[in-house]
Amino acid sequence: MRNSMMLSGLAKIGLGAMLLWLSALFSATGLQAEELKVGIARDMPSVTVDTPTGKVTIVRIQDPENEITGDFAKTSRACPPFCIQPMSPAEGVTTIGELELIELLKDPEAIVIDSRTAEWFAEGTIPGAIHLPYTVIAEQLDQLGCEVDFDGWDCAGAKQVALFCNGLWCGQSPTAIRAMVAAGFPPEKISYYRGGMQNWQLLGLTVIKP
Repeated sequence: MRNSMMLSGLAKIGLGAMLLWLSALFSATGLQAEELKVGIARDMPSVTVDTPTGKVTIVRIQDPENEITGDFAKTSRACPPFCIQPMSPAEGVTTIGELELIELLKDPEAIVIDSRTAEWFAEGTIPGAIHLPYTVIAEQLDQLGCEVDFDGWDCAGAKQVALFCNGLWCGQSPTAIRAMVAAGFPPEKISYYRGGMQNWQLLGLTVIKP
């Protein structure tokens, strides 16, 4: 009987400790939600991704009065060359938004590519993206899982990739995508973040300087 009472007491202590732990966990989660008044999504207040220099947490600017400034505040640019881009730059390519891009940034097997020229990239990019300018990307498909063969590229092992540039009016990533497909990269492995840096900053999402 004494052993039974001891086991019962230990069980109660264990249950009590577990309840305290769960209470603390839910309190911490609630605190985080309270601290971030402007989340990314209903169930995603922030997200941490790997970058070449370490982990970076992507959040939105918390000031509800914040307004976009600088180059990406412009509504109009000369067309050509800065013309509104089609929804899909090539047949078989998937156009995505911010939440889908974030999922790819979290995927260790996927590659997110900033396909802009070096001067634009130096001004700031999306955390976790690598830089492959649209002018040379078709010559560097080995970085994306392809192998050189006698006919050009063997892309049987191509990675899942997403490309972006400056926004709806920017032709750099569409040009890069068409060049990749022409070189043999499978279009079904390509996602196109059409909103680009303008939409990313319009939503107050984290930008880093490489």
